[in-house]
Amino acid sequence: MRFYAFCVYVFLYTPIAIIALFSFSAGRSASQLEGFSFKWYGRAVNNPFVMDALGNSIFVAFVSATLASILGTLMAVGLQGIRGPVRALFDSLIYIAVMIPGIVIGIATLIALVTVFDVVNPWVASFWADAAAAPKLSMGMGSLIAAHTMFTLALVVIIVRARLSTLESALSEASADLYATPFGTFRQITLPLIAPAILAGFLLSFTFSFDDFIIAFFVAGSETTLPIYIFSSIRRGITPEVNAIGTMVMVTSLILLVIAQLILRGGAKPKR
Repeated sequence: MRFYAFCVYVFLYTPIAIIALFSFSAGRSASQLEGFSFKWYGRAVNNPFVMDALGNSIFVAFVSATLASILGTLMAVGLQGIRGPVRALFDSLIYIAVMIPGIVIGIATLIALVTVFDVVNPWVASFWADAAAAPKLSMGMGSLIAAHTMFTLALVVIIVRARLSTLESALSEASADLYATPFGTFRQITLPLIAPAILAGFLLSFTFSFDDFIIAFFVAGSETTLPIYIFSSIRRGITPEVNAIGTMVMVTSLILLVIAQLILRGGAKPKR
């Protein structure tokens, strides 16, 4: 089993290691190592299109992760008090949201947004004297944030609920005995205890949103995120600059995932 696991890891990470290795090539070939140089990293950092796409990805990931953390925490706390078939139904819906392929979510989100825009835009235009000058909802930054928030919301719910399930009910009962309001109990006891899970959910949501291409490709409109830019660059031909961008994205994602895992492990340890 150890040898089998070793082979699986080699199969998974060898292509990533090759991309990282070839990103240091001094030549223009993306598949041959011609010397050693950091010039492609400098060229990627100084590329204005890369920086614009990176800024869009960071902004969308931060806003969507923040919204997903807030809404997901509220959902997790609310679902914690539900029992029976209703809870089983919501649990199923949450896990289904995680298991659904990204392309299905992207197509469904695109159809839903287009349908909403077709209803809302004529209604808004009816209040304007010049219907042609009325503002119109369209694909762009807003649709990206909405889609990524829905996509990462289930992750936060699962992580926070896992942390809530480890809390002792005696804490809430003691708080109620001391005449604390439900909101006071949540603010002073529950929230500090689940804060590591919320932060871990935020980091995971940020990582998933930052790396997402499939959903963003359907709902981005004229906006360009970093994964979309990389895909467009690959269609024109792979260069060591693309390898450098991919390596930086991979390293950033791994760092965030490791931090999230450390936070979850630290928050799960019992306090003495």
